[in-house]
Amino acid sequence: MDIFNVLSLIGGLCLFLFGMNVMGQALERRAGGKLRSLLGKMTTNRAAGLVTGLGVTAVIQSSSATTVMVVGFVNSGLMTLKQAINVIMGANIGTTVTAWILSLAGIDSGNVFVSLLKPTSFTPVLALVGIIFYMFSKNAKRKDTGMILLGFATLMFGMDAMSAAVSGLRDVPAFAQLFLLFKNPVLGVLAGAILTAIIQSSSASVGILQALAVTGQVSYGAAIPIIMGQNIGTCITAILSSVGANKNAKRAALVHLSFNLIGTAVWLTVFCVVKAILHPVLLGAPASLLGIAVAHSAFNVLCTLLMLPLAGMLEKLVCRLVPDAKKPETETELDKRLLATPPIALARCREVTADMAVCAVGALKDALAILSDYTPEAAEKIRAAEEKTDHYEDQLGTYLVELSAKQISSEDSHEAAKLLKVIGDFERISDHAVNLVESAEELEEKGLKLSKPAEKELAVLTAAVDEILGLSLTAFTDNDLSAAALVEPLEQVIDELKEKLRTHHILRMQQGQCGMEAGFVWSDLLTDLERVSDHCSNIAGCVTDMSEGNLNLHESLRAVKNDQGKFADCIAQYRDKYAVAAE
Repeated sequence: MDIFNVLSLIGGLCLFLFGMNVMGQALERRAGGKLRSLLGKMTTNRAAGLVTGLGVTAVIQSSSATTVMVVGFVNSGLMTLKQAINVIMGANIGTTVTAWILSLAGIDSGNVFVSLLKPTSFTPVLALVGIIFYMFSKNAKRKDTGMILLGFATLMFGMDAMSAAVSGLRDVPAFAQLFLLFKNPVLGVLAGAILTAIIQSSSASVGILQALAVTGQVSYGAAIPIIMGQNIGTCITAILSSVGANKNAKRAALVHLSFNLIGTAVWLTVFCVVKAILHPVLLGAPASLLGIAVAHSAFNVLCTLLMLPLAGMLEKLVCRLVPDAKKPETETELDKRLLATPPIALARCREVTADMAVCAVGALKDALAILSDYTPEAAEKIRAAEEKTDHYEDQLGTYLVELSAKQISSEDSHEAAKLLKVIGDFERISDHAVNLVESAEELEEKGLKLSKPAEKELAVLTAAVDEILGLSLTAFTDNDLSAAALVEPLEQVIDELKEKLRTHHILRMQQGQCGMEAGFVWSDLLTDLERVSDHCSNIAGCVTDMSEGNLNLHESLRAVKNDQGKFADCIAQYRDKYAVAAE
C-alpha cells in the first residue's frame, strides 16, 4: 500500500463522512413534520417509545443524533426520563439500518437484475436525479430530497473509494497481524470505542469496518468485539451534549452510556465463554459486509432484549449516579440542543410563545380588574407577569434568530417569522398592563376619583378590550381563523369608542364635572387600552397571514375589510354591544 492508496483512503473516508452528514441533515429537514408527529405519540408505553426511537433513528441514520435530541427533549421538559429510556433503546436498533444498506455493496452475481441491487449500479442514477432536484427545483422539499440522494451517492462513492484503497492490504502480512491483535476481545472493544468516539457515529465506524472487511483479513472473531466497542464510543456525543443541561438530561445521556456498557459487558462475557469452550469455526472465518450488518443488528437487538425488562432498574441506577440537587433547578424553556432538529425546535418555540401569550393576556386582564379594585398585591402580580413576559421575549427572540439561520423549510421559515412578529406584540401588551397599574396607583395615591359617567364608560371600554384579548389569544393559540376575523371589526369599534370617550371627557371638564388631574389619567387609560387593541389586531392579522402563506399584514387587513357585508355586520353588532350614551 503506497502513499497514493493512503490518500485515496483519506479522500474516501472524507467523502463517506461528508455524505452521511449531508444525508442525515437533509433527512431531518425532509421528515421534520413526521418527527414532530412521532414526538407527539410518545407515551410511557415501552413498545411505543421503542418503536419511536427505532423509527426516528432509521430515518435520520444516526443514533447519536437521536440521543442528542432526546437529551434536549428531557432538558426542555418535553419528555420524561422513563420515556427517554425506551426511545434510546429503540435508537440502538434503528442505527443498524445503515450497515444493511452498505452491505449491498458486497453483492456479487452475474445476474443482471441482482447486480442492479449493488449501490455502484444505481448510485449514479440517484446522483443524477439528486442534482436535478437540487439545482433546478425551487421547491424546498424537492431540494431536500435532492440533497438526500446526493448525500447517499457521496456516501457510497466514499465507501467504494475506501474499499478500493484498502483492497491491496489483503496481501500485507502486517495488516493481518494487526487484526490478529483484535482477536483479543478487550482490545477489539477498545479499538471500536475509540474510533467511534473520534468520529462520533457508530453507523460511520461500522461502515469503515465493512470497508476494511473487503480485504478478507477481518475475521468475525475480531469484528464482533469491535462492533461492541462501537456502541460504547457512540455515547460520547450524548455525554458532551448533556454538559450544562439539567439533572434529568444528564441522566438521559447516562442511560445511553449505561445501557451500552452493561449490554457490552454481558454479551462480551458470553462471547468469551462461547469462544473458549466451543471454539466455533465461524469466528475464524473472514467477515463479509452482510455478516457485519447481521452481527451489528444481532448485538443491538440482544442488548435491547436484555435491558428492556430492566428499564426501571436502569432509571433507578442513573438517578443514584446523578442525585437530585439540594437547590431546585431553573427549568430551561428553550434548549439549544433542539436546534439540531429545526422542526422540533420550532414546535417548542410555538409552545413557549403560547405560554408567553397566556402570561401577557392574563396580566392585561388582571390590570383591567385593578382599575376598579386596586390592591398592592394585585399590582405586584402584574409587574411579575410583565417581567416574565420580557424574559420570554428575550429568550424566544434570540432562539428564533438562531433557528432562522439554520437550513429550514420555507414553511418553517414563515412560522419563525410569524413568531418573531407576535412576541413583540405580546410583550407590548404586558407593558400596557403595567401602564394601567401605574394609572390605578396614581388615582389611589392622589385620592382622585373618576366621575360616575366616566366609570360607566370605562367599564364599557374595558369589556370591549377584554373581549378582543380573548379573541386574539384564541386566534393564536388555536390557530382559529374565525376568531381572528372578529378582531379587526372590534378593533375599529374600540378606536371609535376611544374618540367618543375623549370627546365626552372634554365636555365634562368644560362643565366642571371632572378635574384636570383625573383628566390626565383618563387620557392615559384611553391611549393604553386603544393601543392594546392595535396589538391584538396585529396578532390576529399575523395568524391570517400565515394561513394564506404570506407575511404582509396590510394585505390581510385589506382582505378583511374588502368583505364589505360581513365586516360591516360585525362592526354594527359590536357598536350595539359596546354603545355609550351621548353626553
